[in-house]
Amino acid sequence: MIDAFLTHELPAVEEAIRQAAAAEIMPRFRQLADHEVDEKNGPHDLVTDADRLAEVRLTAALTRLLPGSAVVGEEAVHADPEVYKALRGDAPVWIVDPVDGTRQFVEGDPHFCTLVALALHGEILACWTYAPALDVVATAVRGQGAYANGERLRSGSPEPGAVLRVATAHPLYTSEEDRRHLSRLEVPGVAARPCGSAGLEYLRVARGEMDALAFTWPSAWDHAAGLLLVAEAGGAQSTVDGVPFRIDRDNALPFAVGRDEATAVRVRELLRGEG
Repeated sequence: MIDAFLTHELPAVEEAIRQAAAAEIMPRFRQLADHEVDEKNGPHDLVTDADRLAEVRLTAALTRLLPGSAVVGEEAVHADPEVYKALRGDAPVWIVDPVDGTRQFVEGDPHFCTLVALALHGEILACWTYAPALDVVATAVRGQGAYANGERLRSGSPEPGAVLRVATAHPLYTSEEDRRHLSRLEVPGVAARPCGSAGLEYLRVARGEMDALAFTWPSAWDHAAGLLLVAEAGGAQSTVDGVPFRIDRDNALPFAVGRDEATAVRVRELLRGEG
């Protein structure tokens, strides 16, 4: 069933994502009223009507395209954490972040995106990263490469001796322990900066515009699409305990993503205090 779906239905998934953005996200971009923005877990953790309504629309569309599938969406999990357990079940799972970069979206910054990934038994099979305000759609299918607006993505490798450009978990969303780990990247030869939309940072790595990422939180909706996109572009990733990050298990954090394996290992070792 999954093989047939991946062969025939991927364009329909992209169209469903585009329609959700056109109906629920873009009409509210730079047009949000105060009552359309709420806090979830604090003043920096925002949710908007665009997030909620786009996820509802995507949930209906994606489960209609693939009957029997489940959806793990950021807003659904916020309402009921039990939803997250579907990642460890036997049904295909859609992993959805309706507006990745809600802070940017609220501020009128176009650097936000919709993230969708399809997984089965913890393996990410396909992904979509759609930045409607930038008119960019990036896709990947496991074993078939990564593409952005139809162009093949190849992450490549940093130039020998070049300063590594690393995007890290934003300090607004990190604990004191997280910041201690990330401070280990403050060494010669590394230029670290806080990340924006996680999905767009993954896309930058897949394009070779950013060398590495260092993340401290495990939410599958932030990472699933990007992990496949980077892997299919030639990149690599690893948790601090030396094994790949997986969406269907508890992971040692933080974890590192790199344009190539050597870069991912370099950042991982720094995060472990071994650089």
